[in-house]
Amino acid sequence: MLFSTTIYRLPPPIPSLPRCLRLLHAHAGLRRPLTPLHRHGRNSSGPNNASSILTHPLLCLLPRCSTLHHLKQIQAQMVLSGLISDTLAASRLLASCLDPPHLSHAAIVLANLDNPDTFCWNIAVRGFADNGNLVASALLYKSMLRTNARPDNYTYPVLFKVCGRMLDQRLGIMIFGHALQLGFDTDVYVVNSSICMFAMSGRLAYARNLFDQSPVRDLVTWNTLINAYVQCGFPREALELLQEMEVKNIISDEVTMIGAVACSAQMEDLELGRKFHRNIEELGIERTVPLMNALIDMYVKCGSLEPARTLFDSLEKRSIVSWTTMIMGYAKFGYLDVARKLFDEMPEKDVVPWNALINGYVQCKRGWEAIALFHEMQASDMKPDEITMVGVLSACSQLGALEIGIWVHRYIKKHQLYFNVALGTALVDMYAKCGNIDKSLQVFRDIPERNSLTWTAIICGLASHGHATDAISLFLRMTSIRLQPDEITFLGVLSACCHAGLVDEGRMFFTQMTSKYNILPKLKHYSCMVDLLGRAGLLREAEELVMSMPIEPDAAVWGALFFACRIHGNVSMGEWAALQLIKLDPQDSGIYVLLANMYVESNMKDKADKVREMMRDIGLEKTPGCSSIEVNGVIHEFLVRDQTHEEQEKIYGCLMQLTKQMKKFVNLHTISIIDSS
Repeated sequence: MLFSTTIYRLPPPIPSLPRCLRLLHAHAGLRRPLTPLHRHGRNSSGPNNASSILTHPLLCLLPRCSTLHHLKQIQAQMVLSGLISDTLAASRLLASCLDPPHLSHAAIVLANLDNPDTFCWNIAVRGFADNGNLVASALLYKSMLRTNARPDNYTYPVLFKVCGRMLDQRLGIMIFGHALQLGFDTDVYVVNSSICMFAMSGRLAYARNLFDQSPVRDLVTWNTLINAYVQCGFPREALELLQEMEVKNIISDEVTMIGAVACSAQMEDLELGRKFHRNIEELGIERTVPLMNALIDMYVKCGSLEPARTLFDSLEKRSIVSWTTMIMGYAKFGYLDVARKLFDEMPEKDVVPWNALINGYVQCKRGWEAIALFHEMQASDMKPDEITMVGVLSACSQLGALEIGIWVHRYIKKHQLYFNVALGTALVDMYAKCGNIDKSLQVFRDIPERNSLTWTAIICGLASHGHATDAISLFLRMTSIRLQPDEITFLGVLSACCHAGLVDEGRMFFTQMTSKYNILPKLKHYSCMVDLLGRAGLLREAEELVMSMPIEPDAAVWGALFFACRIHGNVSMGEWAALQLIKLDPQDSGIYVLLANMYVESNMKDKADKVREMMRDIGLEKTPGCSSIEVNGVIHEFLVRDQTHEEQEKIYGCLMQLTKQMKKFVNLHTISIIDSS
């Protein structure tokens, strides 16, 4: 605990500095030396005296100080003149030292004050907190308790904010106990800030208990708890509070409605969101940018882009949040061209809209455009963050662009980006999907933090590369350290069993999904099990599994059964599976071709001819296959018999040479087999 384990020592007092006033005269433009003041008592600053203190030439110079050297000059003259003994003057000097470059000197000033009062301590505690030095702010409070200064209702709200930002629940509870002992349980300012502190620390039950037992509540109290529920992902609890407010006839303000609208956005309840929108108009609440942003976000998350765009267009002043929310909305629903147009129209951008558009391209399987946008981002001198790199790595995974992925990995190391769990997981996934499973394993072992998604990525990677035993072993180790697998984890494990023909293990894991982990199998899990059973020749069991499915089988399930039937020569069951596939998509030429091939393999040429004739009657042609290859960081795509590539002659020449070598190898291999026999 901070207060029990840390020994805090303020810097030693500075000695008296008998400096010449010449430097100060030159700096201030004074014509004559300043005369020393009397040493004021702590209560000597009455209204008239306070006015004269505030207009003193030394204090008037403080706002003009640009360096620590200037501040020290003025401090020295305040000591020599006796002005430092005045509480008000000392607090002004202390406040001037609380800029980030001078924080260490602020502690020196505080240490040299003669019995600083509560106001001075509050300035120091708040100053260190506002500048992000949270531990020092809490330690100053500890030092304050050793003096005669008594914390007040301005001290504790700052400290509660510090504890909330530090996520230090024990320290927060201790300081809250101090506030109760001093009788601040009826101070609404202290109560509101303590509720906020407990919510930030994840102690929503404490926050709600304090709210319910508090004898004083104002609108801020209600707003604090409502927005705390929303920020912690509990919209239904926030909605209950809003309804309670309505029963008690408490009039909502802008902050209340921001929380209410965010609540409906999280629940994706469009009708509720529209109701709150009407309430805003009926109450005549000012259309501020934060409130309009909340409404735009609500409509976007509820999938209603038209009213979101109407609100966006009506804004006289748009923030980066306004632009980014609309870009994310269009990208989410596939309107990437509109999203890009808005992106290009933005007057100024930070990293968030870049990330939104890059991840939008990735979600819509347009990985190459995501990478191109990342290159634009670099050219514009915008510094990417961890979210950017996760998006770019996901694009590399989609494209199989290993060289670009390796470059991104080097970029992350070179620029020392924080290796969080998401970034580590994206790297593991990228290397696995781009074919380098050894590097994927190395990254998995090296990253400092792993969660269930990281384990899932490596398990699926190992399964796809045929390392079934390793995938299952990692799954067992994952569950042994009490990480919860999800449906994708089980998909990887079942896939591993399928590749290795581990039927018993596959059955066990499939059963454990529901019995042990309460995960309902999806279509992909069923298709994987059908494939596993079918490859093992257990066609009847595979058929029974399909017939017992609680959900309608899709093309993947029927396709797995069809391929199993084709492998094992079960034409009748294969015809049945093919018929189901044709019912799902009558225009899919692939299934007709596969069915005809199955008939040919079973010496049923008449039926094969009928299937081909059926294709001609319907007007179906086989869809040409497409493949891609990465060369020097550039992705090249080819269709079957493609004639569009600028180097097609070289490519086809190379393919001819490879074909000849393959034929030669096959002939030699055949001869060696005959000779050995």
